[in-house]
Amino acid sequence: MGSTLLFKGRICLKPFYHRGSFFTLNSSIFKSSHLPLSARSLCTRGPFPKPGARHTDRSSDTQGGVNKSTFQNREEDFGDGARRGKSSTVRQKPSFPKSVFAAGTAKRTAEIQKRKAALFFQEEEQHGGRTASLQPPDRPLSAAEWRDLKESRGNAPRFDIRMMVKLFTTAAELNIAKSLLTFVATETGTLSYELLLRYLTLCVRGGHDAEAFDVYEIMQGNFPALDTGASCLFIQSFSRTERWREAISILEEIKKVCTPSSSNYGEIVTAAMLNGDTTTAWALYDEIIEKGRTPHQETWEALFKAAGKIKQEEAMSASEHQERLLGILLYMRDNQIYPQHSLTSTINAWFERLSGQKWTGSLTSATPKGVCRCCGSQLESIKLTDEEYQQLTDRVMADIIQGRDVFEKTTPEELERFKAFVKKRPAFDVVVDGLNIAYRTNDTTRLSETLLAVVSELERQGLTVLVLGRKHMLRASRSWDRNNMMLIQKKAHCFFTENISEDDPFMLYATLHSGNHCRFVSRDMMRDHKACLPDGATRRLFFKWQRGHQLVVDEFATAGKRVRFQSIPTYDTIVQTSADSWHIPYDDTEDRGTCEVPQKWLCLTTKH
Repeated sequence: MGSTLLFKGRICLKPFYHRGSFFTLNSSIFKSSHLPLSARSLCTRGPFPKPGARHTDRSSDTQGGVNKSTFQNREEDFGDGARRGKSSTVRQKPSFPKSVFAAGTAKRTAEIQKRKAALFFQEEEQHGGRTASLQPPDRPLSAAEWRDLKESRGNAPRFDIRMMVKLFTTAAELNIAKSLLTFVATETGTLSYELLLRYLTLCVRGGHDAEAFDVYEIMQGNFPALDTGASCLFIQSFSRTERWREAISILEEIKKVCTPSSSNYGEIVTAAMLNGDTTTAWALYDEIIEKGRTPHQETWEALFKAAGKIKQEEAMSASEHQERLLGILLYMRDNQIYPQHSLTSTINAWFERLSGQKWTGSLTSATPKGVCRCCGSQLESIKLTDEEYQQLTDRVMADIIQGRDVFEKTTPEELERFKAFVKKRPAFDVVVDGLNIAYRTNDTTRLSETLLAVVSELERQGLTVLVLGRKHMLRASRSWDRNNMMLIQKKAHCFFTENISEDDPFMLYATLHSGNHCRFVSRDMMRDHKACLPDGATRRLFFKWQRGHQLVVDEFATAGKRVRFQSIPTYDTIVQTSADSWHIPYDDTEDRGTCEVPQKWLCLTTKH
């Protein structure tokens, strides 16, 4: 092309906006892509009239370009208890830390998040064809060359949009995208909001902030409002430059439409800390918490890294900043959040830099009895307090067992019959989910044999056992041998629900009713039941109780072969502190499931 200018003449952008027509782009789609910097600049100032003041489109209530952090579920361990002089300790396999709750145990059968680019392409297909058939040029084209290329594709609809997408996904040179804009402007006399938004995404993800600023001027002056997708991209671009304070104004515009994301806040918090404005940084951080958002780990990392760079003239002193950072660790504790390895290293470095305190950090692990292998401190017990136990029992009864409609899981009559059954029996040491354990084998002719092997092992240990099942298990069949079922009923108390009832609520009721010493045997991770609980604190309390009370058969159970159970840790895996130490469990794997907890710890101590 003979000119580096975007347009050869004065082109008037036609307003593209009408209510509800904004195209919102999920700006987090392209996080992993990088584009080379271009030597050319997008010349946009001057040719476009400014049709008046902007306003915020209040018809939108969602936000594009946001990565939500999810709370990490709280893990729990076992607190021992005994009743009536009889030990309720179940024989467990001594191997450690093998556990169904250990980080990395579960193999994710599907991606937790779809590739966000796939969602992007799905949207493209809904608007007129696939982008895969388009091959972008390897150099900037003239308007005539673009016209020839478009005609060779049969003047395909949305050619410009699809080509801009392809330029992004192939990490094409920015100048090629500029030449495409020149062609579209020459052909149509205007650039649509959607095309500019696609081009903006390419600029921001490629680090072309100067070009992003030019697009900002165009969109601000020629469209009545910016959608949240564009606003998120502009916040990201402005926040990494000297113009970072302008991102605060864009954030205020988003607030008029919806609650900004943790990413929106975090990018400005990071910028404020890097530029020495701790007051603004912490004010925005407080907003994240007040809005019920979870800060991103990158935000925490920026706060810890900048701690040693506080200027004397700052309103917040170093000691105040230190208290705020310790508050972050307590927030992680209260919300069962585990720092990733990078953040853990930053936290360690911050502690070791503290003047006059002589902290020493080490990456370590805990013994099966909950003793730190580095400093020898005893970690907190997994056992629930009496108050916590009663609170959990009440919530499980109201929200899981009965729920909003008791008929969804059982009938009122059956539930009352079961309560009377439990009341007449001695407190149980172990409650067994009969069907769940029986189906541990793939051989459906040995279901009763498998269940009998587990019950026999528990009885051999002198434990009072309750087996829960369904009435069809009492009908003799190839799967349910009559003799095996009779032996099970001799070795354990048994309750068989109707075939259409859910047995998990009965298992939870019997276990909690029997006391804090009682455990249950099941492979079910109880995700659905935990989701029924009304708030995060109760769900974390449930998970703590679950980890300390759930027994999982470790090896294939069959008659004649000893049954072993996975180890139950005795300590809680949360951030914890004492007068001279901090112990922080951290993520050292990328495949930890939501029902798993880390196995690695950062030990920070002043003991020497």
